[in-house]
Amino acid sequence: MAVTRISRLRACAIFRDFTWPSDLTEFGRFNLIYGWNGSGKTTISRVLRALETRTAPSRGQVIVRIDGQDVSGDEFPQATLPVRVFNRDFVAENVFSVEGGELRPIYVFGKESVEKQKELDRLTDRKATAEADLSLSKSKKQNAENDFDKFCIDRAKVVKDTLRSSGSNPYNDYDKARYRQRAQEMVADDDVSAHSLAETERDNLRAQHQATQKPKVDEVTFAFPDFAGISARASELLTATVLSAAIRPLKDDPTLSEWTRDGLTLHRDRKAEQCLFCEQSLPSDRLATLEAHFNAEYEGLMQLLDEQVSALQDASTDVSKLKLPVREKIYDDLGAKYDEAAISLTNAVSATKSFLDAVVEALTDKRNRPFESVDFNTAEPAVDSEAVDRLNGVLRDHNRACDDFQARLDNARKRLADDMIAEELEEFVRLRIAVQQANDDVKDSQQEIQRLNEDIARLEREIVEHRQPADQLTEDLHRYLGHDELRLEINETGYAITRGGVQASALSEGESTAIALLYFLKLLEDRRFDPAASLVVLDDPVSSLDANSLYLAFGLIQRRTQDVAQLIILTHNFTFFRLVRNWFHHLKGRNKAGTTQRPAQFYMLDCTRTDDQRCARIRALDPLLEQYESEYQYLFSRIYHAANSASAAELEENYALPNMARRLLETFLAFRQPHTRGQLRLKMDAVDFDPERKTRILRFLHTASHGDAVGDPEHDLSLLAEANSVLTDLLELMKAEDPKHFSALVELVNPPVREEGDR
Repeated sequence: MAVTRISRLRACAIFRDFTWPSDLTEFGRFNLIYGWNGSGKTTISRVLRALETRTAPSRGQVIVRIDGQDVSGDEFPQATLPVRVFNRDFVAENVFSVEGGELRPIYVFGKESVEKQKELDRLTDRKATAEADLSLSKSKKQNAENDFDKFCIDRAKVVKDTLRSSGSNPYNDYDKARYRQRAQEMVADDDVSAHSLAETERDNLRAQHQATQKPKVDEVTFAFPDFAGISARASELLTATVLSAAIRPLKDDPTLSEWTRDGLTLHRDRKAEQCLFCEQSLPSDRLATLEAHFNAEYEGLMQLLDEQVSALQDASTDVSKLKLPVREKIYDDLGAKYDEAAISLTNAVSATKSFLDAVVEALTDKRNRPFESVDFNTAEPAVDSEAVDRLNGVLRDHNRACDDFQARLDNARKRLADDMIAEELEEFVRLRIAVQQANDDVKDSQQEIQRLNEDIARLEREIVEHRQPADQLTEDLHRYLGHDELRLEINETGYAITRGGVQASALSEGESTAIALLYFLKLLEDRRFDPAASLVVLDDPVSSLDANSLYLAFGLIQRRTQDVAQLIILTHNFTFFRLVRNWFHHLKGRNKAGTTQRPAQFYMLDCTRTDDQRCARIRALDPLLEQYESEYQYLFSRIYHAANSASAAELEENYALPNMARRLLETFLAFRQPHTRGQLRLKMDAVDFDPERKTRILRFLHTASHGDAVGDPEHDLSLLAEANSVLTDLLELMKAEDPKHFSALVELVNPPVREEGDR
């Protein structure tokens, strides 16, 4: 495994928005990154140290590509690539932050621990198996949790989609958490059947859920007539006969009889002596004969029949006027009950009206046959006497629903939700048990690994010693620093740093760096670390070291890191850069023809300015840095080519030039004016050159640069635009001060073109 590129750094300190360029070669096995202070080296080392400590970077967006797979900062805790990083944080944590100046021990094998080592190896193998089991259990647990989570999400969506509605409705945002809680409550109740619905009940509740509020409906007022009394009275009237001196023609002709009866009444009322029809004189006995036919008994029967017919006709009319509520005014879930009751009542009303009309018809016929007995053949209707009450019961249910509409709606939704949960509760229980079982398996594996770790740690304490690394570190420290004042003393938990036999204090920066670097390199030999499978990162490992210590440090680094799987070195020290560069240039396969991936890759950190902010980037190493043997030569080359460029440089390129120019001038004056101490201005005063041009140079350097780093000064864009002419003045100053030296530098960076035939 290896880090092949830093794919993305956004809002990470000076890396405002960096993406690995498509034309930039990916990291190889050995990698050198050159950059001045403040150009982003520490940021890169801290990103890789987060990978080492398995922690997400504290800020910004970070993406690192490992073996072709992009890994985001949030995924660092799950990364498996072994990494060791030396940077200022490592120095602070191991030399300054450890209480009492104590370093953690480095372990090597003891001489009398063969049997214990065999047992340790056996436990280590068992631990590897347990870790594999744990990994498998975690995978199963993740799958079980995913399945359970997806099930709850899907079922919650079914409930939500079924019960959602406009307006305020708690089911409009129903989610998996509420589904899971309710399902667990139902499992605890252990009575699924209590929440399951029959299809008819489910349909009714769905109708309630979908209903809109309706107005109340008046109950039906209706009473069935006394069928038995009507039948008895009709039978009585139909069987009654009139005894009189009947006139046969009238008796046999009901129409004539009725016409004659009306005429008799008219003649009697008018006391007429002549026929009102023909105006002839009436026979003296004719009216008496007719009155004998239409006697009081006859008139009484006719009156009774008329009264009964009129009463029954009124009753029939009342029955016809009965109106039932419109079906659409009733809540849909009550529709079936309403329809049943309404049909029953309608049938009963129809039968009642038919009965009354039949009785009226029979009594009307009786009027035409008053002198004979007529059988009553109309049967009483078999009506549902409770139809009115049942219909009104439905209407009362409807009216109560109007009063309790919201509560009824809430209850319907809750029961429907419970029914949908109960429908899949068995699957819910199965998936939940699977998650619990997976959790138990993970816990068992973790407990097994913890037990094995405790046994392994016990054996390691018995078989390992750390005296040898302490002695070796002390010897390295003596050679490194050139004195034997500092020692590493053994104690139970690590190494104590002592000076003259007492605990050391007030370590210099050089001493701290030396101790930290030697300790870091010795850690690579710790038996718990496998360099051949790991990434090692060194960020400015020779900071604050003198020349002798620098070369010694380089030798140690070269020896101790040559077998690592991958090495990344970051530095701003040009001398150290040159040593590492030459080492990498002579690696096997570095210049082998036909190879697509060299064992060593070279990069540099560059700063530009965007939106008034410095922005760092990683790019291929400037070829000049590979060509020259000193930073001074490199700086002169950059300034010389910038000053003599035919076209003006991009503004972002000009931001680096003032800093380079300052470094170049300071180095030049350091050996040209060694007797002049103090600030750059004092050294410039000692140079014999045009005062106005010297002032212009100083103004350019002081305003647009900052020490030996590209800082964040207040700047003037117009001043940067003058870079070309100011740099020309600087070169003229160097030429005037030391023409021979200047000419040699020009020939080095811009060698003359030889004519053909020149030797």
